[in-house]
Amino acid sequence: MKLPLSCPAFILLAACTPAPPPPPAVPAAPPPATSPKVPSAASPTAPALAPPSFDCARAGSAAEKLVCGDAELAALDRQLAARYAQATDADPAVQRGWVKERDACWKADDLRLCVLEAYRTRLVELAIGAPGRVVPKTVEYRCSDNRKPFTMVYYNDIDPQAAVMTWGNDQAIVFPQPAASGAKYGRVGIEYWEHQGEASVDFFGNKLSCTPVP
Repeated sequence: MKLPLSCPAFILLAACTPAPPPPPAVPAAPPPATSPKVPSAASPTAPALAPPSFDCARAGSAAEKLVCGDAELAALDRQLAARYAQATDADPAVQRGWVKERDACWKADDLRLCVLEAYRTRLVELAIGAPGRVVPKTVEYRCSDNRKPFTMVYYNDIDPQAAVMTWGNDQAIVFPQPAASGAKYGRVGIEYWEHQGEASVDFFGNKLSCTPVP
């Protein structure tokens, strides 16, 4: 067998010595044994958002798009749809007017709060307007400004709970609010807070100090 030369070809062959044979190849060490892969437990997925009563693919207004992505508002929309379906004497024109008012919430400073109060207000209107609904006792107040009578009617047996505030010819549906003490109701622009038998009222900037009439 011819051995490879360890010197260049242009040097005389007499001065060249055969190169030593290459060392035998060392077999590569087998790869370390690896434990079989254990499939990781699938991470829990969040429950799908229950859709509102309308088709979100056709949502056009900012209010509708907000409802489609908000679990609480979507639930209120389903509740309203069910309550409206049960109110066989409800005027469709009034409902269409309510939809326009809800969709106009894009003008409000707080879109979500406006939409939330719109749904709650309509739910209360349908509940207290249902046939056979017994109207609770009207609570009359004596206020610092007695030019207009001020009354409250509390609806604690409906969902959502609410009160109807009347000041002269103006009326508003207000909702329970968090309070450290006493009873507090309100909505955007209106606040009623009763504490130790005295009530302070802010009705769109008109401030009253009132006490219930015995």
